Amino acid sequence: MSEQQPVNVWDYKPWWCQPWSILLTGTTIIGASWVIFKIIWLTILVAVPILTWMGFFLLVYPKLVANSGMLDEQ
Repeated sequence: MSEQQPVNVWDYKPWWCQPWSILLTGTTIIGASWVIFKIIWLTILVAVPILTWMGFFLLVYPKLVANSGMLDEQ
């Protein structure tokens, strides 16, 4: 009986869609908004959608794919 390994969604994604690139892109955009404008409300306005995007792709999406069994058939 073989033990099934958990599905790693990142094995199926290109380099630009890996956790490190998502974190790097998000933090760079948020940091750049602060460095360029130095306006806290503008940085927060930029940070909210970026952090939502990062949270979805780093936390929610991998769990959804693993629970769906979508990659098990490949």
